[in-house]
Amino acid sequence: MFGVWAPGEDVAKLTYYGLYALQHRGQESAGIATSDGERISVYKDMGLVSQVFDETTLNTLKGYLAVGHARYSTTGASHWANAQPTLGATPHGTLALAHNGNLTNSAELYDLLLDKSGFPSRGEMARGNTTDTALITALLAEHPLNSLEEAAMKLLPQLVGSFCLTFMDETTLYAARDPLGVRPLVLGRLERGWVVASETAALDIVGASLVREVEPGEFIAIDENGLRSRRFAEATPAGCVFEYVYLARPDTTINGRSVYESRVEMGRQLAREHAVDADLVMPTPESGTPAAIGYAEAAGIPFGHGLVKNSYVGRTFIEPSDTIRQLGIRLKLNPLRSIVAGKRLVVVDDSIVRGNTQRALVRMLREAGAAEIHVRISSPPIKWPCFYGIDFASPAELIANGISVEGVRASLGADTLGYISEDGMIEATKQSRGNLCTACFSGEYPTALPKADRLGKAVLEAPGAHAEPSEDLVAPVPSTSTAPDHEETTA
Repeated sequence: MFGVWAPGEDVAKLTYYGLYALQHRGQESAGIATSDGERISVYKDMGLVSQVFDETTLNTLKGYLAVGHARYSTTGASHWANAQPTLGATPHGTLALAHNGNLTNSAELYDLLLDKSGFPSRGEMARGNTTDTALITALLAEHPLNSLEEAAMKLLPQLVGSFCLTFMDETTLYAARDPLGVRPLVLGRLERGWVVASETAALDIVGASLVREVEPGEFIAIDENGLRSRRFAEATPAGCVFEYVYLARPDTTINGRSVYESRVEMGRQLAREHAVDADLVMPTPESGTPAAIGYAEAAGIPFGHGLVKNSYVGRTFIEPSDTIRQLGIRLKLNPLRSIVAGKRLVVVDDSIVRGNTQRALVRMLREAGAAEIHVRISSPPIKWPCFYGIDFASPAELIANGISVEGVRASLGADTLGYISEDGMIEATKQSRGNLCTACFSGEYPTALPKADRLGKAVLEAPGAHAEPSEDLVAPVPSTSTAPDHEETTA
């Protein structure tokens, strides 16, 4: 997510480029809300940032403050009604909100909303939005207090789980980060304004200088009077270690530590823990590349690329034929036969979740003539579900859940398999173990979890969840748009 307060700047385009830099964090839908001080306009749709927005659309989003979002669904299914930013009508104006993370007490908060106002009769939840983002928006919108800021300070301590929020009314940009600091959130400075973003890489692309990270448990407001900060909870840091392993861009810095350097060091440690005689160290593009560089350096084995990635395969709207679907990963990766044939390969990747990708890669490399395939993973076995913003919430989906490393190796068809130790991974991040969440590896969760029927992606799903946007929310599509399913929302 991305937020900007910058009078005199083209905030819609700044947000577009910021979201472009954050596209790796979510590819399902994208949206931008802007305000000119009197009216908030929102444009959002399914697809990548570059598919949702064009020059004409961005030119309709006028104003001096904006929030934007690229969605990766964790609560609520992936469809139009659940795209962000979400809108809500408050007693003092309109609210547009974007959220990165996942609440673990959504069912409890929904009960609170029902007790407070009955089943939502207006707002996005009434129109089929089933996300925890819409739930936060509804709770903020229905406040009886004197300002949105007061409402936020009252609500934020009641949210449990991971949440980074950037939201706005007609005149003010707000940001907040949960007391655990599970997901990153940074504050940047423009010549004529301020920026908040999920990663430092988004600041770089819009020319903003990093000021600092938004602190866990901190609430920020930015308006014509400048920036003010308040604390709604004491910090109890538990940053997601998987950000260092995979989620964040390698050119991002988290808590003062370069993500790229962390991944290279994980590779070095992996080589020390799981050495093997081999001819070539190769990554699984692109996520395994830094760790593979570190492994090759520490092992003294040549580094090379044994797989070619098709850079143009991302989110596809064309359903592949049965023949192509069976080939699966060949849409994205193809082996360089002249490089891998007859070689003993160390294949480095950042993680194994379900095992489908690694299984297909091993098979492809064998077919290309590899003599031996030694798989090395720069994170420990993922055995536990994540409830804080990564969508592998079912233990049954995790290949390492309930079977040994040898069992995983046999399932992949590799000659050997080695995972980095948890201690080795944490050491590479240069962070204190006590300040990191390792729940997906250790099963030690930083918050108490409710019963299973009060958790999960579908916890807020209900009949009508796939409702089309109602007519009172949707303005006519700009005449220059060629996509009839795009909607412009104004409040």
